[in-house]
Amino acid sequence: MSEPVTHFAGRFAGKVMVVTGAAQGIGRGVAMRAAAEGAQVLLVDRAEFVSEVAAEIGAAAHAFVTDLESHDGAAAVVAQAMALFGRIDILINNVGGAIRMRPFAEFTAEQIDAEIRRSLMPTLYCCHAVLPPMLAQQSGTIVNVSSNATRGIRRGPYSAAKGGINALTQSLAMEYAEQGIRVVATAPGGTAAPVRKVPRNAQGDTAQEQAWMAEAVAQVTQSTFMKRYGTIDEQIAPILFLASDEASYITGTVLPVAGGDLG
Repeated sequence: MSEPVTHFAGRFAGKVMVVTGAAQGIGRGVAMRAAAEGAQVLLVDRAEFVSEVAAEIGAAAHAFVTDLESHDGAAAVVAQAMALFGRIDILINNVGGAIRMRPFAEFTAEQIDAEIRRSLMPTLYCCHAVLPPMLAQQSGTIVNVSSNATRGIRRGPYSAAKGGINALTQSLAMEYAEQGIRVVATAPGGTAAPVRKVPRNAQGDTAQEQAWMAEAVAQVTQSTFMKRYGTIDEQIAPILFLASDEASYITGTVLPVAGGDLG
């Protein structure tokens, strides 16, 4: 299913937006549409080809390559954005994604740690790093990209990481609302996306892992009322709505975007 892309001219005029995981998929789409709607955008990814996306957008975009699985990486992103723009109005935390699909009992300790590092720590670190400039401004919006996989099979550590993002969203929203900072999240369901340029599991999947993944895909599809995966555009639109001033009275909310599956 393909939905028409709607642009809201000038919706982000004068705004500075940082988008993590911007080299491909949802993050790429968010950055491109935000720039089309007037934002100045810093695209962040550990993949070098994030620079190609920024070049495609044009003068409104800058690229920054770093690994957000460390606090130093998150701090460097904030420093770069402040050096370029002098402020950060919106942070879209989009880094994450299950590395492996398997029953929880089949994960090794090292694999559990890797899933948490990828899908929780970049958001945790970036929220921590961006708060000082937002507090100085007494304004800002953080949109975390979570997942409805908090209820799902074959990806227990990833589910736990996304549950942590939901808790972080609600905790920070309560803590910083009086300082003019909103913290919200979307919880995407299964989303059809182009083939990744960088595979989620660099080691490749065994036949057994592919079978476990097929079980997860079947569960995701059956759990949604609509019995289908969403599109990239169907995920971008609610992220940008929550990031915009149209959502100025919304904070602490985790919005399911999963065809009726609440996760």
